[in-house]
Parts: sequence; C-alpha cells; structure tokens
Amino acid sequence: MTPLPPDFALLQVVPELETGGAEQTALDIAQAVVKAGGRAFVASKGGRMTTRLEADGGRLAQMPAQSKNPLVMLGNTARLIDLIRREKITLVHARSRAPAFSALWAAHATKVPFVATYHGIYNAKSGLKRWYNAVMTRGDLVIANSDYTREHVIAEHGVDPARIVAIPRGVDFTRFDIRKVTAARVQALRDLWSLPKKDARTIFVLGGRITRLKGHATIIEAAARLKSEGREDFLILFVGDDQGRVEYRQELEDAIAAAGLGAQVRLVGHCDDMPAAYRLGDFALLPSTQPESFGRAAVEPQAMARPVLVSDHGGGRETVVEGETGWRLPPGESEAWARGLARAMDTDVVARRTMGEAGLARARRLYSVDAMCEATLAVYARILEGRA
Repeated sequence: MTPLPPDFALLQVVPELETGGAEQTALDIAQAVVKAGGRAFVASKGGRMTTRLEADGGRLAQMPAQSKNPLVMLGNTARLIDLIRREKITLVHARSRAPAFSALWAAHATKVPFVATYHGIYNAKSGLKRWYNAVMTRGDLVIANSDYTREHVIAEHGVDPARIVAIPRGVDFTRFDIRKVTAARVQALRDLWSLPKKDARTIFVLGGRITRLKGHATIIEAAARLKSEGREDFLILFVGDDQGRVEYRQELEDAIAAAGLGAQVRLVGHCDDMPAAYRLGDFALLPSTQPESFGRAAVEPQAMARPVLVSDHGGGRETVVEGETGWRLPPGESEAWARGLARAMDTDVVARRTMGEAGLARARRLYSVDAMCEATLAVYARILEGRA
C-alpha cells in the first residue's frame, strides 16, 4: 500500500450514507486510510452506513451535505472550512456534485488539495447543467470509476487526459466471499422473504435502488411475455430500497399485479446481506435503461460466482464478457430480455457453474477493493507531491 505522509487526514464528502456505490467506495477508502495510519473523515448527512464507517475507524462529520439549496451549500462551506482547519485535513475528496461545490470552495479557502470522483454519467441538456456537472473536474486531478466514464468526461468537459485517472470500483472480497456465505445465511433470507425451502424455479436477483433507470419495468414486461408463452418456472427478486420513491414502487407493484406475476416477480426491499442474496439466486440482472458508469451490481454477483445479464452499454461492456461471464442485452427491449431470461433458464447446471467460475476469477483479477484503494492512495500521493 502506498505510504501516507505523517499525520495524513482525509476528508471525503458525500450527500448521505444510506446505500450506493459512491457511498460504499467512500467507506472502503476511509478504511484503507485508517489502516495506513491516517485519519479519515466523511462529511455527510449520515445514514445506515455510518455504523460501518465508525467501526472501521472513520469519523462522521454530520451536516446537510445532500442539500442543493445555495444558502445551505454556503453554510456547508463554512462548516467544512472549520473542519479542515480544526482537524488539519490534508486532502479533500468529493464524490457527488452538490456537496462538491461546498468542498471545492472550502478547499480553495484553506489551500488544501481537492480531488473528485466522477461516479456517474450525468446528463447535461443545457450549458448550465454542464457547468454544474463540471464541478467534478475542477480539482487537482479527476478520478473516473471506469474507462467508459473517463472517455465520457474527456469528451464532455475537454479535460486533459493527463488529469484524469480511471480507477474501477472495488469489490470487498472479505465480504463477497463464497466460502463465508453459509447455507444458514441463505436460508435466513429465504425465511425473511417467505420463499419455499425447495424451489426448482430459476431465481434471478436484481440488486440495486428502486429507481426508474435500473430497468425494473423492462424485466416485468419480459416476465409477462414469458408467462404468456406458458413459462412460469422462474422467480425474479427486486432487492433494494426505494429511498422514498413510493410512487414508482407502487407503479411497479401495480404492473406486477396487472400482469398476474405475483408468484414470479417480487419486491423484497433493502437487504443487508447481498452476498447471500446473490448466492440464493441463480443469475443476477442489471437491465439499466441508461448507461451505468461502472455497475457494481454486475460485478458483485460475479464475485459470488453468479452469471449476469446486463444491458449492453456503459460499464456493462467492461464488466461482463459476452457468453463467458454472462450475457449483454439491448437496454429497454423487453422482447430481447424475455429471450435472455429464457436462455438463462435453459442453461444447464454445468454451464451455469462454468460461467460463474469464470466471472469469479475475472472479478478477483480486475476488481478487488484492495487494488482500488491502492490506486486511490497513489493518486493522493501524486497530488501531494505535485503540490509540494
């Protein structure tokens, strides 16, 4: 691991600590900094992930970092300036646009290095929105969470390629370890979700927030096509938090009921044990309607030796090898997804196992959290050396 300077103190800024890839990455980096002998702070509204942050030795600086209100953002700037000076912060790392403004202003005011990670492919239909998104490019360096994201940032903002580094998100293989996922853990989820102990159906797991861009509607339409053809030998589990999107969740529930899919498609809510959830399933799904910048929900199931069906755009083209670790399907095309689901269901046990093992080997080789943390700490060292 790249050595840190004496008394190194990192401040990361994220809106909340409820769920999500940016939030998980912030916790992983905080843990790596603490292990390397530094101090790690996360400025955020807080949330359920705070317990993990503090257990790993990090500290929460609670503030309304999720707010886009300009007055609140100015207040956050003052809070961050005070924190940077009081805790002698060495470097500020922003992971979301709205709090990045406060973090950037505070870093400039205190003359502390600033870096941001471009975690998503942010839409920009106007010059104002492009300016808003560009806050993530105004630091000493820019980190992109995939090669796809890196190319997007260069094309969208004209960033010098030398100033942007691609660091794929990492999977925590101490958590996503098939050897640690016991039958009892899998059974606990079956009991929680009221699933039959013996179920011969093929089980698909779609892990991620209940939000429109994740493509749940495409899967419901695909499942309805299969049922109309007489196929009912499958179960699809939507595993994730609606994060207050009550109307959209109800829209999905209504679509499931209207198609008569109550026995085939279920929303089971947030899950604290995603390794067991992926082991419970036979395949994972990531049918995003918009390109994923990386797609952690395509890599984590591969770490659990499960093949993945993913939309054929964005980061999915990097993380899933067609026909080897899963299949890539046209985004939003329910007929193609129906055929993809059927193909998966008709794949024999040996072929499923072979694909799962290939995905596991590739994920361990390319997407370990240790490699991500090492690369990120190397970026910090590069920035500090440049400043010196």
